[in-house]
Amino acid sequence: MELKEKAFKSVSRKNHPEDTVLDIGGVKVGGNNFTLIAGPCSVESEEQIIGIARAVKASGAHMLRGGAFKPRSSPYAFQGLKALGMDYLSEAKRVTGLPIVTEIMNINHLSLFSDVDIIQVGARNMQNFELLKELGRTDKPILLKRGLANTLQEFLMSAEYIMSEGNYRVILCERGIRTFEGVTRNTLDLSCIPIIKEATHLPIIVDPSHSTGIAKLVAPMSYASMAAGADGLIIEVHNDPENALCDGDQSILPTEFDVISKKLSGMAELFGKAT
Repeated sequence: MELKEKAFKSVSRKNHPEDTVLDIGGVKVGGNNFTLIAGPCSVESEEQIIGIARAVKASGAHMLRGGAFKPRSSPYAFQGLKALGMDYLSEAKRVTGLPIVTEIMNINHLSLFSDVDIIQVGARNMQNFELLKELGRTDKPILLKRGLANTLQEFLMSAEYIMSEGNYRVILCERGIRTFEGVTRNTLDLSCIPIIKEATHLPIIVDPSHSTGIAKLVAPMSYASMAAGADGLIIEVHNDPENALCDGDQSILPTEFDVISKKLSGMAELFGKAT
């Protein structure tokens, strides 16, 4: 089944033939650029986030990710440090110079995101249309993650919601979808990359951490993502995955991220990308 591109006014490549390339704090996303975003699932302390930020920057990361507000399946799980976590992210940005990416769960928290460079909309909020419209009225770049059980048509229509309100600074993110497979956390749909690249001018990155849920699969899925045409990766990196407060099973060590980053740099020329 083909995408119904007539539904896309702002998202469609037919209306915007050239790739959208975003400049975010001096970091280019889209076009022939391959952007690496790395950091822990959740901000746990100031020392933790600054230490990881320094490590991933030294290994070639362009941006720092970290969750201050965490949507969790269990109400008893760690929900993030919230406002304090935002302060720690800002300090990590000040120390390292890395632009920061973090997730918003409630539009009422928007005032806390003034120092954030990219606002992430998580998979559970992909069809929170009121949130999307409000973010469409901001001037912040939005990283929109595909929902756990959403079609590509629905994914792109959610991007259209943001852009219809005037914010054209949208980055798409494939993070795996629910299937009958039980070995991996989700199923990484890399076939969506060339489909989306043909249908839209927006950059699309891949989350190999959430899509597999298994740390040892992050490296091969990262390389496969570049080969499929992705514009970058968002990877969970933790200094002590076994004791992480959130998603330790899918988090890799800074040393492992360093290996992945170096291999991607070696692959970049082959696939026409700049790292």
